[in-house]
Amino acid sequence: MTSLPSNPSHIWWCATGPLAFLPIHAAGIYDTPDPGNCISDFVISSYIPTLSTLIDNPQVTTPHSFQLLAVAQPNAPHHSPLPGTRKELELIKSRAEGVPFVPLIDDGATMENVLRHMGEATWVHFACHGVQDISNPTNSSLILANGSQLKLSTIIDLSLSHAELAFLSACETATGSKDLSEEAVHLAAGMLLAGYRGVIATMWSIGDVDASRIADGVYSHILMGGKPEYTQAALALHQAVQRLRLQGASFLSWVPYIHVGF
Repeated sequence: MTSLPSNPSHIWWCATGPLAFLPIHAAGIYDTPDPGNCISDFVISSYIPTLSTLIDNPQVTTPHSFQLLAVAQPNAPHHSPLPGTRKELELIKSRAEGVPFVPLIDDGATMENVLRHMGEATWVHFACHGVQDISNPTNSSLILANGSQLKLSTIIDLSLSHAELAFLSACETATGSKDLSEEAVHLAAGMLLAGYRGVIATMWSIGDVDASRIADGVYSHILMGGKPEYTQAALALHQAVQRLRLQGASFLSWVPYIHVGF
């Protein structure tokens, strides 16, 4: 029987061209119950949009008191309801006991409020619809109150020197454009450009129920003991996904989730 590492290594994937659309982190043989046949059995995977992202490895430069901003939009106009986003924020709030926590839900999650609080928050969590614009990727967006759109073009213009972690619990937040396969033009990459050092995102659509389970697993680790630690986000996601996978969840439940950056 293959001996699995108790402390797996951390590997960064910098995929280009058609490879950028493949879930490399999930590669493996799944028609056997024996462990040791999947990449995730041996390493923690992260992605980077360019090699310079890894080489430059920018540090958080501005001393700043910690704050977690959590945004939920359960009932965006012209989009299917996401009732699980309320539960998602409740679970995060319970994990954030003892740390500054700012929830923006429904009508409170206006563009103005979200951008203002992003300027103050160290971490940000979005539980809402995500839309990938194939014809113009910079119009890809997160859907906020009254159907307003926080677009990629707006995100990349932000400059947040104190930002650490962005969790995009929405569909298609790390889906690139086939017409720009050599470039990472998606919401997750935009968050890196805005100043966030790490981003949890999705390669395609995700389930409403699965999202809250993944989020709860991640925050239980990175807020353990009331001590925020964004550098543990990749490991936390790895463990949350592994739990979902071992519980017999379908591939579409856990494969879309990825960590980008540091």
